[in-house]
Amino acid sequence: MRRNIKLILFVALVGFVFGDTAYVRGQTLSRGLRDTRQVTPPATSVCQNADATAQVREALQLVCAQRGSDEALTSAQRLIVIGFLGGFARSGDTKHPEVWFGAYLREHYPSAIEVSVISNHEWRKAKGDVLRLLDADHDGVLTVAERRQAKIIVFGHSWGASEASAFARDLEQLGIPVLLTIQIDIVSKPGQNPILIPRNVEAAINFFQSEGPLHGRTQVVAEDPGQTEIIGNFHMTYDGHHVDCRNYPWFARTFNKPHHEIENDARVWNQIALVIDSRLSSLRSTIDQTAMH
Repeated sequence: MRRNIKLILFVALVGFVFGDTAYVRGQTLSRGLRDTRQVTPPATSVCQNADATAQVREALQLVCAQRGSDEALTSAQRLIVIGFLGGFARSGDTKHPEVWFGAYLREHYPSAIEVSVISNHEWRKAKGDVLRLLDADHDGVLTVAERRQAKIIVFGHSWGASEASAFARDLEQLGIPVLLTIQIDIVSKPGQNPILIPRNVEAAINFFQSEGPLHGRTQVVAEDPGQTEIIGNFHMTYDGHHVDCRNYPWFARTFNKPHHEIENDARVWNQIALVIDSRLSSLRSTIDQTAMH
């Protein structure tokens, strides 16, 4: 019995690692977008880019069909978005919808100063980038005013979802607020407690599925409910709902399919896009009301 359990765990682990490291596609969004930290937008709209796999295009089909509000577009000025990929996936791995969603956000909110979708192991680099971007006068010291002006969104899948929470906590220790954290099928990284959302986060949302050897945490909770709104913990199911995962190798989609179905789920990405637009619109409304008083 113990031997069978060990075998199952081994297969799950191999599937997790294999699914996130193998089969790195040769295509890129453009030469400048292999690493999505590049500022230059793609020559072709993300929603029409032929370099995206059919599975990625399907994952973003609902996102591409919608139009953001004018309030959100205005509020996106100086917005910073950090996305963390799962497992050992490398920055710019175009088989992941997260990479293309990051490019979509840059295209959709052109006044954002940074949209990065990177490996979850690159959190130090991401933190350095945030500190540099918030330092408006470039004196190497973040003032209280510079910290308070931060508009940061962090999202991630799997280990990347775990890192999203940990990254927000790192920013909390620096006195930097976070506008929104988005977690997709959280798999906890060693030493992290990703379900506990730190008090510097204004709002958080969690998507999870409960099938397969790797599945997400069922809920995130606010460390301080008076400071953080939990928008919801949404249980996604795939019985009778087919999601194409052929952008991943056979092993991953055979032994770990639900974990990648939620990553490719158009409903999830559509909801994320709507939440981001809503939070930015709400931010604009708050600024307008403050200006009136």
